[in-house]
Amino acid sequence: MNLILKSGTAWADAWDRCLALAPEAFDGDRVLNHWAGTWRRDGRPGPATSPVDGTTIAGPPRLDRAAATKAVRAAADAHGEWRHVPFAERRARVTAALDALEQHRDLLTLLLVWEIGKPWKAAATDVDRCVSGVRWYVAEIETLLGDRRPLPGPVSNIASWNYPMSVLMHALLVQLLAGNAVVAKTPTDGGLACLTLACALAVREGLPITLVSGGGADLSPALVRGRELGCVSFVGGRDAGAQIATSLADLGRRHILEQEGLNCWGVWEYGDWALLSEQIRKTFDYAKQRCTAYPRFVVQRSLFDAFLAAYLPAVQGLRLGHPLAVTSPEDPPPELDFGPLINDAKAKELSGQVDDAIAGGAIPLHRGDLAAGRFLPGQDTGAYLAPVTILDPPRSSPLFHAEPFGPVDTVVCVDTEAELLAAMNVSNGALVATLSCEDEAVAARLAPEIRAFKVGLNRPRSRGDREELFGGFGASWRGAFVGGHLLIHAVTQGTDPAERLPGNFPDYTLLP
Repeated sequence: MNLILKSGTAWADAWDRCLALAPEAFDGDRVLNHWAGTWRRDGRPGPATSPVDGTTIAGPPRLDRAAATKAVRAAADAHGEWRHVPFAERRARVTAALDALEQHRDLLTLLLVWEIGKPWKAAATDVDRCVSGVRWYVAEIETLLGDRRPLPGPVSNIASWNYPMSVLMHALLVQLLAGNAVVAKTPTDGGLACLTLACALAVREGLPITLVSGGGADLSPALVRGRELGCVSFVGGRDAGAQIATSLADLGRRHILEQEGLNCWGVWEYGDWALLSEQIRKTFDYAKQRCTAYPRFVVQRSLFDAFLAAYLPAVQGLRLGHPLAVTSPEDPPPELDFGPLINDAKAKELSGQVDDAIAGGAIPLHRGDLAAGRFLPGQDTGAYLAPVTILDPPRSSPLFHAEPFGPVDTVVCVDTEAELLAAMNVSNGALVATLSCEDEAVAARLAPEIRAFKVGLNRPRSRGDREELFGGFGASWRGAFVGGHLLIHAVTQGTDPAERLPGNFPDYTLLP
């Protein structure tokens, strides 16, 4: 089967549409930074390629420390004005920005496909969840806000590349709705053009957004420790999150630090294998490049044969490949479970970890083959990794205790409830976990002992939002919890000067 690129979906087509739609934010072959109310051709653009097929795309225009400091100071000035804008006007401007995002949904989706490799359906969902999520807050904001007021300084946002719209842009718009000016760092590994276009549409509606690019070492003094800031919001890995937490330790500043953990799925006294097989396939959405992915299955040894019979058909049926490869130019984008990883370095890293784990004693249960994927003739497939599953990774392997952030599953067999809990709690806290157990009494006894913020019984849990609280245990989270009214409370202040927000603080933790 000879595949071709869907008509009108080349990176060059997407770039030309950006230049036509938002010429203030895209200039020639580069993306601009936005600070002090102006789109600026500053910074040092770096090279970038698409994980989809190695196509050259726009790289981030990295600012130095001095420019970032000026940008944050300008954001603080904008915050001083925005916090006094009448509530009705703030809501009207945010609503207008949402309307613009919705109008240009397909272009934002196409940019996500090229920049971070999401299949079309997943990329469109990222845009849609941003818009629908913020619309919920627009409708509920008066109740959620009450008599609370904006923070004394702008909110600084640093987030990973995997959800530029439904996590980062969503957060910016909610923070703006609550009366705060915002600062955002574009993700280094992807999502630059998508996020820039979204912010350009919002800036046109008069929303005070500062958008800058740069490395953590250069921007951290301004975006984390800048004295003008009112709050720091971070979504990413534990190493970077720990560094930010250390930087904030002596400042007493509001912070929301969402970090990864090894989310585990336990199987104990269970027998609905058809349901589990269906659930397993869905766990591979976007190649498990999600903070709420499930890369570890902890299985009762006596059930391992039945588990494997349910697991293998699910993973063997996964569809991967180029997200825009079609048989006819006018065909819709293909239905895929996942495309590439974020870059070829990540694919090589995970492949090496799998090889090392097997050399150390792990047993390969499944190894997919890229030859079965949907690819254009001769395309670069360096960033792609077919799904892999190994049994009993050695304790020396990163795959034993850390989240792989890719389509690599590990399976651990256990004999007792104590072993089940120990294996599910190996990463010192996680965001989510699931326990497949048909004995309700046993499930009710085990679930509270699992060190994850959300534990699903016979169904997976996800990040959630709106009415639902979200946070983490242990090293998977630092600072204020969010979701629903707490997302608003985290970026506003009440009338009580001694207010203590619910969160994963050293001396205060609210259990879900």
